[in-house]
Amino acid sequence: MVRGNSWQYLLPVPEQSMVKGIVSSRPVEAEPRVRRGYFESRYGQLHVHNAIPPGGGFEEGTPLLCLHKNPLSGRLFERFLALAGRDRSVYAPDIPGFGESDPPPSRPTLVEYAAGIGDFLDAMRFRQIDVLGYHAGALIAAELAILRPKQVRRVVLTSVPVLTEAERESIKRAYAPTQPVPDGSHLALEWQRTVDAYGPGAPLELVTQSFVERLRNGVHAAWLAHAALQYPVRERLSLITQPVLLLRPRDDLWEATLRARELLPKARCVDFQEQGQGLFQAAPELVADAIREFLRG
Repeated sequence: MVRGNSWQYLLPVPEQSMVKGIVSSRPVEAEPRVRRGYFESRYGQLHVHNAIPPGGGFEEGTPLLCLHKNPLSGRLFERFLALAGRDRSVYAPDIPGFGESDPPPSRPTLVEYAAGIGDFLDAMRFRQIDVLGYHAGALIAAELAILRPKQVRRVVLTSVPVLTEAERESIKRAYAPTQPVPDGSHLALEWQRTVDAYGPGAPLELVTQSFVERLRNGVHAAWLAHAALQYPVRERLSLITQPVLLLRPRDDLWEATLRARELLPKARCVDFQEQGQGLFQAAPELVADAIREFLRG
């Protein structure tokens, strides 16, 4: 279900744009239309970011579903949508409990998160769709591929949490809920967690956006982290039958994603040696280029 006028068309007003240093003048209608809407799911309303190709999505490539990392929302794909949406419709829902999506009534399993996203796929009546997942979103994407082998055509997994026991304990600490206190000192703790996650040299604007999302999503970030830690990653990844592309930025899951490659020996793998946290926000062009040929296949 779409609420309001979320899918209204852009007016054909000329604009200037710059791509890789080349300035051109073209009508807005030549670019994907990036919009938002609401759909019904078993947990209430699901908020979805969407890009539609200039031609309206008809006779274009297979639609692409993008599932975000924890503790952010589908907004992290905002710049990526405008690029990937040039030749296919792209959808980036806020996972239930994140962003503008209604939360589950209690802590769900990862399979239950996947079922909530599956409600959106059913509502849209997709015959086939490609899925892309990032961090915890990669596990939801994997589960959708396993549960819906005829509907999910191709799978892109980015920063896959195939964890050691030490890494699991680190994630437990990183996503443990922080209780608010009157003097606001809990905010400093959350800020430091966010800074540590991105590492030195990360743009402060990017860190700040993540910090705000982390505060907003609150306990639901801990819920998704718990679901991801309980998910039998090694056993489930080996059940994927579709073609898989692994994207491996140099982030906190650099080594973990290499373990995923061992579980998916037929998967292609693209390493991003110069990119770390915030891959889709900081370098969406690199990701769009990396997946284009794979999704066309």
